[in-house]
Amino acid sequence: MTTSPISGVHTSETRPEPTGDEEHLLLSRLRAGEDRAFDDLVRLAAGRMLAVARRMLHREEDAQDAVQEAFLSAFRSLDRFDGRSRLTTWLHRITVNACLMKLRSQRRRPERAIEDLLPKFAEDGHQAMPSRPWREEATCSADSTEVRELVRTKIDELPEQYRVVLVLRDLEELSTEETAEAMDMSVNAVKTRLHRARQALRALLDPYFLEESSK
Repeated sequence: MTTSPISGVHTSETRPEPTGDEEHLLLSRLRAGEDRAFDDLVRLAAGRMLAVARRMLHREEDAQDAVQEAFLSAFRSLDRFDGRSRLTTWLHRITVNACLMKLRSQRRRPERAIEDLLPKFAEDGHQAMPSRPWREEATCSADSTEVRELVRTKIDELPEQYRVVLVLRDLEELSTEETAEAMDMSVNAVKTRLHRARQALRALLDPYFLEESSK
């Protein structure tokens, strides 16, 4: 299986993760209908939720709308939250679902076929041009703002059905099973799309990161 070319490329969050006791207290206040509790929940989770939405959606307006819809959905279903997962984990899943719903409702933009982005293969099944190594400094700088922006730009060039699988698995770190459930796909279909998405992204990034002698 092709490994992800975006390992280590994440959007950092400055607000510390709440403790389990803090989440339990906040949940009790929310269920009691305390107005300040809803404000506290927004302050706690909005930044992380918006980061998720921005990774999944192209437009800032759509990301903001998805977060708002996710909060509304969470508030309506608080009585069904069983507490077996973290509150922030639950909100993450709701945000992902809100983004997927928005993507499904939108008219799709013209896209390149994934075959145009994949490596070419010979008749024997091997790549016509084997993968070549990246410069060490390129892989070591994966957390730099410039590299993150480049990777984000190239991810956006992937066809949507492949881009979303890549984002869910490699950026949002959902499991294969969770991704399959969120996208209403089989596990094998997720694995296939993820493999092809990683190959295509690697090909898109090669011109920027290949060792000089390999170009």
